[in-house]
Amino acid sequence: MKEKLPVIEAQLKLEHYCSYQERCHQEVVQKCHELGMNTNETDKIVVHLLHHNFLNEERFARTFARGKHRIKNWGKVRIVNELKHRQISAPNIKCALTEIDEDEYLEAFDKLAERHWETLTEKNIQKKKKKFCDYLLRKGWESQLVYQKIVMLSNE
Repeated sequence: MKEKLPVIEAQLKLEHYCSYQERCHQEVVQKCHELGMNTNETDKIVVHLLHHNFLNEERFARTFARGKHRIKNWGKVRIVNELKHRQISAPNIKCALTEIDEDEYLEAFDKLAERHWETLTEKNIQKKKKKFCDYLLRKGWESQLVYQKIVMLSNE
């Protein structure tokens, strides 16, 4: 078993952990437990990180939404679900979604959808449509967008 770190050392480790990349409260609490901190010590460290701006839920949510949309091509549904899973508050989730420009969002969807449609080699059109829809829905794109696109692409 690992020897428990003094609170000051754990605090410094967590400052570095938070400055390396944006973190949510849940990740920091998990890391505290991994470092062997008890609940009181964890609370003190979290308060310190909040007070010194190493930890900021709104900033995390905004960065998360921007990054997952631009880099992984996730839709809003998946982003919202992932933020909820990380216990981010509803106002911060709403705020995070403002980071995604609507025109950029729709353009990214069209590019992704058309690129994926072209890569599917399925001969049976029904199976091809199902694979197409499943992929985009798994990525978190809204069902009405996906179904409108499938109608457009299958009519070409």
